Amino acid sequence: MIRRLDDLFVPDGDEARRWAEEELSNSRYADAKPTWFDYLARDIGHFIRDLFSTGNGEAVGPAALIVVCVLIGAALVTVLLIWGRPRRSRAVRGPSAGLLGADDDRSAAQLRTDAERSAKAGDWDAATILRFRALARDLLERDLIDPAPGATAQAIAREASAVFADEASAVRSAASAFDDVRYLRQPATAESYRALSDTDDRLRARRPQGVPA
Repeated sequence: MIRRLDDLFVPDGDEARRWAEEELSNSRYADAKPTWFDYLARDIGHFIRDLFSTGNGEAVGPAALIVVCVLIGAALVTVLLIWGRPRRSRAVRGPSAGLLGADDDRSAAQLRTDAERSAKAGDWDAATILRFRALARDLLERDLIDPAPGATAQAIAREASAVFADEASAVRSAASAFDDVRYLRQPATAESYRALSDTDDRLRARRPQGVPA
């Protein structure tokens, strides 16, 4: 039964428990659980801390402690080389992740479509902003970059340049075009938009070496 207090609904014990169970059954909670790598890092940290405690350190000896630390370090490096560095869960950071100053969950394809629609209408400013967001979203969707929350266009360009070194200049120019319109209020042109869209088209058609298909 649900009791009504003024304009608020207050569930009784059974109803509140049911609501809590339904909420906790949501997949986003399972996706946000620590990975095996998180548990491994935690256990290794506890092991090293215990190993260097006063009693254990004296019993094992400094030479043995150094050997153990070297072996642990080598094992961690091997794990990272084989499986790569762990990425933050997309369930935790969310699909939009405040991309370039906007909570926008449109896909790269949707952003490109909207950018082209704005370009056909002659709204080069809107087209430029949308097309660079499409470029960034595409790299995110392909797991080629992993920018920090609130990353700027130039920060995204630096990460993209690390993946596509020969496109570094073009990507920086694309980021500058975005910044000019978005923050400096400098109007975009058909030529500047076309250069940006050409860069986006080249990047999405390429797969960098070392990235699995």
